[in-house]
Amino acid sequence: MAGVFEVEVDGVEHDHGLQHHDHGRQHHDEPHQFDVSKLSPEEKWRVEHAKMHAKHKGHEAMHAEMVLILIVTLIVAQLVLVQWKQRHPKSYNLVTLFQMWVVPLYFTTKLHWWRFLTTWFIFSVITAYISFRATRKPLSCTTPRLVYKWFLLLYKISYATGIVGYTVVMFTLFGINLIFRIKPEDAMDFGVSLLFYGLYYGVLGRDFAEMCADSMASTVGYYSASGMPTKHLADNICAVCGQPILVDVSEEGIIENTYRLSCNHVFHEFCIRGWCIVGKKQICPYCKEKVDLKRMFSNPWERPHVMYGQLLDWLRYLVAWQPVIIGFVQGINYVLGLE
Repeated sequence: MAGVFEVEVDGVEHDHGLQHHDHGRQHHDEPHQFDVSKLSPEEKWRVEHAKMHAKHKGHEAMHAEMVLILIVTLIVAQLVLVQWKQRHPKSYNLVTLFQMWVVPLYFTTKLHWWRFLTTWFIFSVITAYISFRATRKPLSCTTPRLVYKWFLLLYKISYATGIVGYTVVMFTLFGINLIFRIKPEDAMDFGVSLLFYGLYYGVLGRDFAEMCADSMASTVGYYSASGMPTKHLADNICAVCGQPILVDVSEEGIIENTYRLSCNHVFHEFCIRGWCIVGKKQICPYCKEKVDLKRMFSNPWERPHVMYGQLLDWLRYLVAWQPVIIGFVQGINYVLGLE
């Protein structure tokens, strides 16, 4: 059945398409209506736009009040989060990590995004096992390498996925998708989905990696978030994994390339890369001297990983706290009776 609406011109309502058949006569006492199905898409958009304006007519003061509430809430929330992070960084990071893990799960379950839920479940199971290994005492000699292998792999996958998604989005905006006869909406959905997966798991993986890195380093005893190391670092010991730098034929340890920081402390190359890139640490695991990442990663193909990590840090606030703030704003509007 075709949708209709009434149109009034100069105080008189006119009929624009719906015929009333009653022995060949129109009922002039009934309101004249317009057949929406006969309109062009542009005319339909104009009609919907006009109806929206009519619905919100006279609500300008209410809308201004809602915008003011939103701006004030965003400013206050930002100040509170900054103070919380500075005064109690550990609790702030734990709460942020929990929200990063749970908030998207709520929305995707509600929207029945089974593909995301499947990847989220696989990520959660593996990461839970890795985190369990990283928090055990005494720490197994193979655990640090296992932890960094998983999170470095996850980091590279998320980085590549995000880059591919961004590329697809840009190609779609320039119309390159038409060369392959792909619909713009399909290409854009695919690109945005890849971008979302890459950024989300990139942020979440780095946060879990930082938590595991702190736990392992404090267990080994050569690093503490505040204060001096609990034991002296020998010249042939890696402060990240606690294993010998150079091992004999009959001795258990890790055989790989080493890296010397500007403070002259030596580490396994894989360990220090995992510590700096994955664990978001830009200091020496032993003496806490600042690490020059530009000097450490001389290969130009590795430097974008550092910038990508900074982007993930910025997106953490958007993913974890923005939905909470918007929900708080909606609660204020509801209490005040604003629509």
